[in-house]
Amino acid sequence: MKAWRDRIASRATMVGVIGQGYVGLPLALVFHQAGFRVLGFDIDPVKVAALSRGESIIQHIGSERVATAIASGKYNVTADFDRLRECDAIFICVPTPLGAHREPDNSYIHDTARAIASRLRPGQMVVLESTTYPGTTEQEVLPILEQSGLSCPGDFLLAFLPRARGPRPQGLQHQDHSQAGGRREPGLHGGGRRVVRGLPRARHPSQPRARRGVGQAAGEHLPLGEHRFGERAEDDPRPHGHRRLGSCPRRRHQALLNSRMPRYVIEKLTLALNGDRKAINGSRVLVLGLAYKADVDDDRESPSYEILELLLEAGAQIDYCDPWFPKTHRTRKHDLGLRSVPCDAATFSQYDALVVSTAHDVFRKAELYRGTRLVVDTRNLMAPLFPDGGGPRVVKA
Repeated sequence: MKAWRDRIASRATMVGVIGQGYVGLPLALVFHQAGFRVLGFDIDPVKVAALSRGESIIQHIGSERVATAIASGKYNVTADFDRLRECDAIFICVPTPLGAHREPDNSYIHDTARAIASRLRPGQMVVLESTTYPGTTEQEVLPILEQSGLSCPGDFLLAFLPRARGPRPQGLQHQDHSQAGGRREPGLHGGGRRVVRGLPRARHPSQPRARRGVGQAAGEHLPLGEHRFGERAEDDPRPHGHRRLGSCPRRRHQALLNSRMPRYVIEKLTLALNGDRKAINGSRVLVLGLAYKADVDDDRESPSYEILELLLEAGAQIDYCDPWFPKTHRTRKHDLGLRSVPCDAATFSQYDALVVSTAHDVFRKAELYRGTRLVVDTRNLMAPLFPDGGGPRVVKA
């Protein structure tokens, strides 16, 4: 462990980040900014080539930042996974898209673990950061890695680091509210807590995932009045290993809330329009925000798509406004074929109702709502704009 601490303190550690997308690229740049040498891995040759030229592939991460890292010679991007042998710490940041039952598809994690296992050497640390269900680290990743003939923690270290909030340009401090779970105490204490500062220690690798699931459900769905989530996940360190979100009461509850939220918004909108003596059928409705969260160009699993689909089914005339997305993407469930309308007061005033789905900073201007009659606000965006009243009629959802 002392050798590990000394290498981290001297920034001699080589950090490998597998997956250079919405999670992996910011993480790689944060490690580079902290003084580490970083190798970014990705199977997409187009992405590898763009990043190697210093071009960002994520809109909210500027190309200047990527170019600076590349020019330093301490951040390189490659599709050659044999170079994993050069890395002291390997972070798995591959996607886990949701399936039909809202369960994470862990096939990318499994493929990545196999790629690591075939190249694993003693003294390396592997950290899973992809979003997944409790039990994945010990019950799925560990057995694959141990097919290498090496054991944990004797030969290598294994930990889980949940992504409660993506790393921001300022640095590692923005991971402070996450929690790291280690495969036995030596793995975590010797590695993860020294690389990513400010992480409280979990008693079991499955614990931070369970805590995050409950936290997300509470934060996103309090408007429904569903405040009880059963036993506290952090007090139950046992591995769960549930493949489907609906396979245990807490996960089933969260999945139910996820599916209900867009319909709840439509119900609130319908009642609000009734108050104006209007039917939702035929009304012009503008949805503000297509992104999954504010000020990023990431629309994966965004509830805005479902809200737009439900509005369409109800007979509303729909549009959306999102400067981050000039047009809607075709997803596995949605193909709306819409383009964003201008973000200005004249455009907003043409609609019977606005639905705030994503609280982009660009929407936080009171003058935008001059002439707007009704706003259904799912993000509490409007209240700070009109603290003394005035403005449009606002219905919280």
